[in-house]
Amino acid sequence: MPSAFWRTVFRFDATKIDPEIALRNTIGIVVPLILGVVLGNPSAGVVGSLGALNVCYSDSHDPYAMRARRMLLASVVVGIAVAAGALSAVNMAVAVAAVMAWAFVSGMFVVLGPKAGDLGAVTVVTFVIFAARALSPLEAVESGLVAFGGGILETLLAVAFWPVNPYQPERRIIASVYRTIAQIAVLPAGAAGSPPGALAMTEAHEAQRRLAEDRSAPAERLSFLLHQAERIRLSLLSLRRVRQRVARAPEEAGTLDVIDRLLEFSSGILDSVSESVEAGHGVPPIAGLNGLVKELPAGSEARHQAEALAGQLRAASGLSAPETRGPVAAGTKQDPLSRRMRLRANLSLDSTAFRHALRLAVCVGLGTALARSFGLERGYWLPMTIAIVLKPDFITTFSRGVLRIIGTLAGLLLATVLFHILPAGPWTDVALVTVFTLILRWAGPANYGIFVVAISGIAVVLIAITGVSPQSAILARAINTTLGGALALAAYWIWPTSERAQTGSVLAKLLECYRDYFARVAAAHQGASPAALDGIRLAARLARSNAEASVTRFAAEPGVLAAETEVLNGILVSSHTFVRAVMALESTLYGRQNLPVPQQLNAFSADVTATLDALAQSLRNRARVPENLPDLRQTWEAMCEHEGQTFFETETDRLTTSLNTLKEQVTRWSAGA
Repeated sequence: MPSAFWRTVFRFDATKIDPEIALRNTIGIVVPLILGVVLGNPSAGVVGSLGALNVCYSDSHDPYAMRARRMLLASVVVGIAVAAGALSAVNMAVAVAAVMAWAFVSGMFVVLGPKAGDLGAVTVVTFVIFAARALSPLEAVESGLVAFGGGILETLLAVAFWPVNPYQPERRIIASVYRTIAQIAVLPAGAAGSPPGALAMTEAHEAQRRLAEDRSAPAERLSFLLHQAERIRLSLLSLRRVRQRVARAPEEAGTLDVIDRLLEFSSGILDSVSESVEAGHGVPPIAGLNGLVKELPAGSEARHQAEALAGQLRAASGLSAPETRGPVAAGTKQDPLSRRMRLRANLSLDSTAFRHALRLAVCVGLGTALARSFGLERGYWLPMTIAIVLKPDFITTFSRGVLRIIGTLAGLLLATVLFHILPAGPWTDVALVTVFTLILRWAGPANYGIFVVAISGIAVVLIAITGVSPQSAILARAINTTLGGALALAAYWIWPTSERAQTGSVLAKLLECYRDYFARVAAAHQGASPAALDGIRLAARLARSNAEASVTRFAAEPGVLAAETEVLNGILVSSHTFVRAVMALESTLYGRQNLPVPQQLNAFSADVTATLDALAQSLRNRARVPENLPDLRQTWEAMCEHEGQTFFETETDRLTTSLNTLKEQVTRWSAGA
């Protein structure tokens, strides 16, 4: 088994620990339980707690409107799953058919993104649990409403401060962006890495969807600050590239010193902007910035980049005060039709999502049939485990499978010990649920093994509250979880979704996005409007995240050769070099005056576009790279023949070199690497 797999199994990601969300989720889950005990109806309290538990996974630090919409949808879907599951339990044929249909539809949700995929998995689990015992139509609807109520309670807790501080999440997100780019100024990433700050910018643009629809002064100010953050990030990255070139010339020691002082000064300004945005106060007037810029040689690349950066810093500093108003930056909205189109486009065996949904439906249906046929006690844990373990990719499925079995046994052992040493009673059970839930939502996101231990403890205690013997529940869960986990792993092993079949297409999508980004930047240098660059840059950023994740999953699969992983990592590195050069070229669009553009830029742009097109097709089909690709070096030399050593010439040189290297790497990959 590859070492990457075991790193995933034992990884503890401390960045995912969030005490604030853990505390409010715990309150939302425990309150229905307390009400059930006080009112003498613990079963209803358990149903309400399960509704809250399933909805709490949709909680986040997103803007309140996005958070409320997502959690409200989760509450509705969970409530329907409870009622539909209970109604389907009338006989085995209906139950199996219903759970398979529900599992298939929920499995397809992965097409819509990670959060939608998680919601789909949660609803399958909910459906399976409530399909274990038939209820009358009235009882099923009542249970669904109680679960819905638990979800609504979680939603209300998640948005409780909305009326008091409506833009607090957006301010926190944008403040984080400015802290990130402040670090870029003084601690840049290595040349081989992905452009720094990309993740923070992507999360911020997700938050901007709501801001783009809000015409109030605070929303416009925050939207403009995000727009400026993009520009500042580009300028900082470009200025650091200029610094690298200056550092290689001993006679430029004075210029190097000024650039270093300017970068450090800029980092301080950005930290101040971050603090002011989050705290809601203004930034003191900037003093000394213009003086530093004027110390750089007039007409130099460094001076040009510094002037652009200074203007952007002044704009961001001025807009950080809460009473100011700025022009609205264009936001990105997701067309609901595109969701339907994505779902429809993935209704094919060639689609990873479709294969996952089909595998999930068959396995959950089989697990339900086995549990009912053999009359397994608490048999719903068998298909429930399958629904939790099965994921579209190998590394997640097998790491979850291993941790699910080990974590469940550990959690059940812990619950057994606690039931023996603690006094019996409903309030002891409530206290245990509180502790387990806090662990689940606090440390569970950091490691799936901890999550499983905690959720196992919660499950046993909730069952005990309804009057079922903890000892029998513990044994039944151990048996059914082991069977379900083994069945899920066996099913994936028999009919896997290999990342090998997907990585080429994902990398091809990355190169196509970079092609569009470069083409738009080149067109903007020739007079076209740069207005669409924000959307194109965001699409490229998302494609890069997908590509990096795909290569990581590929490397963790069994049977992967070290040479294959090396080639794919090389392709990523070359693509990072390429896009950094494009970003540097874009940054020159926002100075006081654009740099001179070579006359033959149009021909160079056409050759770059043709090369990226051909490489993308080779990656997608794992076909040979065409031999008649344009000679990029020859085109570049013709473009720069009568130019001096300019910033534009230097960056297009880097771009050409990275593409030629990329061509060699794609050739190796297509040949079997």
